[in-house]
Amino acid sequence: MKRRLLLASAWGQALPLHAQPALPLAASLPAETVAALGAGQPLVVMVSLDGCAYCRTVRDHHLVPLRRHGGLPVVQVDMRSARRVVDADGQERTHAQLVRAWRVDAAPTLLFLGHAGRELAPRLRGMSSADFYGAYLDARIDTARQALRG
Repeated sequence: MKRRLLLASAWGQALPLHAQPALPLAASLPAETVAALGAGQPLVVMVSLDGCAYCRTVRDHHLVPLRRHGGLPVVQVDMRSARRVVDADGQERTHAQLVRAWRVDAAPTLLFLGHAGRELAPRLRGMSSADFYGAYLDARIDTARQALRG
């Protein structure tokens, strides 16, 4: 019995306390958008902030499942990151610079991008209601898909 408890305890300590499913970080918006459009989808960009509980909820409960099971192309941009990214105009800048250029001031904010970085649906800013967030997200995705078709 002691051995099982010891093994269970050691196994639990080997796992990260709050392992979170990751979304890929944006590296080249033109390439990521072309791939999304090739699949007939908008590119969903999540602007997030490290340590943001709302960002974690949106990522883990909505975006990761949509990406994994629904094939929705999603990338993440960190508001404060110095990581480099190629923007829709082909210019290299940091994630933080891109967020400022987009005039995003809240996390999480979701953008729904099409050709040349054009926004296809209204941004989904913040997370005011956990109960209705999925419905708001689905509506934005539907709007973006309709904009691609028409």
